[in-house]
Amino acid sequence: MSRVCSICGKGSSAGNSRSHALNITKRVYRPNIHKTKVEIDGQVKTAYVCTKCMKGSKKDM
Repeated sequence: MSRVCSICGKGSSAGNSRSHALNITKRVYRPNIHKTKVEIDGQVKTAYVCTKCMKGSKKDM
C-alpha cells in the first residue's frame, strides 16, 4: 500500500522512540491513509488519501 497521500503529499517521517529508561531507537511515523474513491477532474478514481484530507473534503460538500 502506498504511504503517501495523493492530495496533500503527506508521507512517512522519521523520529526516535524513547523508553522509560531513555533508550533511543529509530522509528517511523506513518500517516493514516485509506484507499477511497475521489472525484478528480470530473472522473471518479480510487486514490490513497489521508484522514485529514477526507475530513476537509467532507466539510466542502
